[in-house]
Amino acid sequence: MTGKAKPKKHTAKEIQAKVDAALTNRGGGKAGLLDRIGVEKGGHAKWECPHCKTTVPDVKSMQIHHDARHPKIPFEEDKLVNRHATAAAVPESSKPRPGVRGSLKK
Repeated sequence: MTGKAKPKKHTAKEIQAKVDAALTNRGGGKAGLLDRIGVEKGGHAKWECPHCKTTVPDVKSMQIHHDARHPKIPFEEDKLVNRHATAAAVPESSKPRPGVRGSLKK
């Protein structure tokens, strides 16, 4: 006997959402650690702080970091290190570039 207004089966949309959540690489956990650090492939973070080598994805986040961590030093956008430009200068290897939403099921 089923309850009132309770679906007896899962919908296709719900099943697809579960499959997508299980099989999509979102860059988290131990598997995405090297992508976040950016040691081998350039990482997701584009900009690197010239003072403490912290990486952030955009200039606005870097300015927030700089104001919080280095308040006595003036913020100069031209001194930021573009990690994607330095990683692109390295010859292409067989390793894939970082992808935030790449499917594991291929």
